[in-house]
Amino acid sequence: MTVDINELFHKFFEIHEDVSNEPELLHEALRLRYQVYCIENEFEDPAAFRNEMERDRYDDRAMHTLLIHRPSGLPAGTVRVIRTDPAEPIGSLPIDDLCQEPTLFDESTCPRGTLAEISRFAISKDFRRRAEDAPTPTGIGPKWTEQELTEQRRIPHLSLGLLQAMVCGSHREGITHWVAEMEPALLRMLGKLGMHWNKLGPCIEFHGKRQPCYTPVSGMLDRMLTERPDIWQVFTDGGRCARDDVPPPGAEASS
Repeated sequence: MTVDINELFHKFFEIHEDVSNEPELLHEALRLRYQVYCIENEFEDPAAFRNEMERDRYDDRAMHTLLIHRPSGLPAGTVRVIRTDPAEPIGSLPIDDLCQEPTLFDESTCPRGTLAEISRFAISKDFRRRAEDAPTPTGIGPKWTEQELTEQRRIPHLSLGLLQAMVCGSHREGITHWVAEMEPALLRMLGKLGMHWNKLGPCIEFHGKRQPCYTPVSGMLDRMLTERPDIWQVFTDGGRCARDDVPPPGAEASS
C-alpha cells in the first residue's frame, strides 16, 4: 500500500508557514529554539535570554515557521528563513561572517535581492525519542535511513514539514535562492530525498562541522520532480507551491 506522505503529515501536524505577526505562536517558536539551542545543545548562552526565548538581530527580517502536533497541541519544530537587508544586502546574512567564497557574493549565483538564509532548524526533543534520533537540533544523524520517513510511529519525519514550509513561504515571498550552513548528516539526508545543494567551499567549524551551501529553489525542485516526485509532492504541498508551468506528477497521464 502506497503511503501519501503529504496527506499523512497534514493529518498529524498543522504547518504555520510564517508566524512573524502572530505573537503567541512566534513566542512558541522562540521558546523551542531556546530549549534546543541553549539547553539541549548549549550553542547559545541561556543566561542571555532571561525570558527563555532565544532570538537575535536577524529575527526581524525572517519568516518563522512553526509545526504544531495536532493530537497534543505541542510545538514540534521550527525553522526561520532570513531575508537580506534591502538597504545593505552584502553582509546582512549570518553566513556572510562565516564564509568568504566568491560564489556567495556573485549575483549570478546568489542574487541578493531574492536570496534568503535557512537558519535555526530545530525539532522538539518530545519528537526525538527514538534511539536512532541523533542528539542534534534536527534529530538527523549519520545512521539516518529513508525508512524513518514513515516508520512505526506512523508519522513522517518532522524535517519534511519544515522543508515544506520553507518552500511554500519562499514561493509566496518571491525568494528564489537559499543559503545555509548545514550539518553534513542533514545535507546527506536531503540529497537522498532529491533536494540537492551546491557546496560553498569546505566545511567550517560553527557549533561543530557545518557545510556552507546554496541552491536555486526552482532548479532544486525541478530536479526533485524528476528524481523523487513523491517528495516533490510533500515539499510543494501537492504542487501548490511549485512554479505555474510545472505540471504535478501524473498530470499528463490523466489528461
